[in-house]
Amino acid sequence: MANKSLSKDRKAVINDIRKKQGRAERVRGAAIVGVCVVIALVIVGAAAWGPITGFFKDREYNEVALQDIGKSPKAAGCQKVTEMAADGNQNHIATGTQQTYTTAPPAFGPHWNEANVAPADMSRKFYTAADRPELEALVHNLEHGYTIVWYDETVSKDEQDLLRAIGKKFSGTSNFRYKFIAAPWTAADAKETAVAGDKKTEFPSGTHIALTHWTADPANPTEASTQKGVFQYCAGVSGEAIKDFMKKYPYTASPEAQAM
Repeated sequence: MANKSLSKDRKAVINDIRKKQGRAERVRGAAIVGVCVVIALVIVGAAAWGPITGFFKDREYNEVALQDIGKSPKAAGCQKVTEMAADGNQNHIATGTQQTYTTAPPAFGPHWNEANVAPADMSRKFYTAADRPELEALVHNLEHGYTIVWYDETVSKDEQDLLRAIGKKFSGTSNFRYKFIAAPWTAADAKETAVAGDKKTEFPSGTHIALTHWTADPANPTEASTQKGVFQYCAGVSGEAIKDFMKKYPYTASPEAQAM
């Protein structure tokens, strides 16, 4: 009898141990699942945070006039507009061929001309360094009357948000007055420009924003002798400066104003 009683006690102890082990394993499993869920939520939340904050930042400027976004031209350190003789009208080079430009950034010159590559589509108003078209494609946009606002690698995220908000003021593809693009100017771009006399290969000291336009006589737009590259450099973002620049140099004053 004593042996049977001892056997029962052993079984009870073993069963109790197994139950406790089972509960512990379930608790550990639940904890692991919980941690995984938290990590997944953090990942999803992080991925969604950018678009969400971007949405609210965009809305912040919905009712703000273009000229009121950013600083005044004076406060933004905007320099006087300069012009220089342009070249490269309808000078199409093979897509993929790199062109050495003599200004930083370019406002004219030889460029690519291939469907779905150049010029960049009018529907896109703001680019980052990760997705910007090549210089040779964007120069074709300049030939078509676009104003391109370039920003260098020192420009803050907040200032990029300002440029993105300004771009939204030119949304759409039907109104050619909205030929506007904001795009980054990178260190790699600077290395690809050429030193030629007093030609600029970097933004002037203290400036980080550059407005460019390829202008021509509206009465005779293909006459090369009338064409000029137009530049304005600023230290910061100024919606007012951009508005004034685009009013003075509209899309109609360009070599190919009626082209998309």
